[in-house]
Amino acid sequence: MDRRRLVISALVLVAVVLVLVTRPWTFFINDEVDEAFPMLSSAERESVRDMPDERLEVLLEMAGAGEDGVAMAADTARAMMEPDKDMQDDMPDSAPEPHPLLSGTWIEIDPVHRAEGSATVWLAGEERVLRFEDFRVTNGPQLHVLLTKNVPTSIFAGVGASGEYIDLGPLKGNVGNQNYNIPAEVNLSEYRSAVIYCVPFNVVFSSAELTDPGG
Repeated sequence: MDRRRLVISALVLVAVVLVLVTRPWTFFINDEVDEAFPMLSSAERESVRDMPDERLEVLLEMAGAGEDGVAMAADTARAMMEPDKDMQDDMPDSAPEPHPLLSGTWIEIDPVHRAEGSATVWLAGEERVLRFEDFRVTNGPQLHVLLTKNVPTSIFAGVGASGEYIDLGPLKGNVGNQNYNIPAEVNLSEYRSAVIYCVPFNVVFSSAELTDPGG
């Protein structure tokens, strides 16, 4: 009898651990985000250059107000800085405009592991950001955003050994626009795709091959 109870207890423990690791409920829950475009144009940068602290504080609060926050804040900043326009005209405008460096579209691997929307690497000066737009992916446990040297097209395709990929961090949400900073030391010419990756089970949820948007 004691042996039977021990076996039952062990099975229950294993089941609990599996549930905690796999978190099956995540497949039915959406985590939504909506981050604004992270880079300022040269006109927007000019608006905030040498801005007094109290005005900058207002700008930063507005920039966090939603998807259109940065643009709205920049327009307001331009209006606020109008009295100082002569001073601004004397300043050189050397800030580069953001432009897409690489882009791709998320694919459906199977009916469960799939994503849609775009993945774009934006460049402004030395700043590089991977941005997802109109993005939606099947939710799952411990999903991370990777840059990989291969283009995985099946769930168990793998992402290579250590050093073959760059982990940009946990997925912020399975639905919505979002940004991921790319470290300065990363040589983008070595990486071919963005990948949504389930860390505990080594499963690819989707990939987007990154290519020159200009062809």
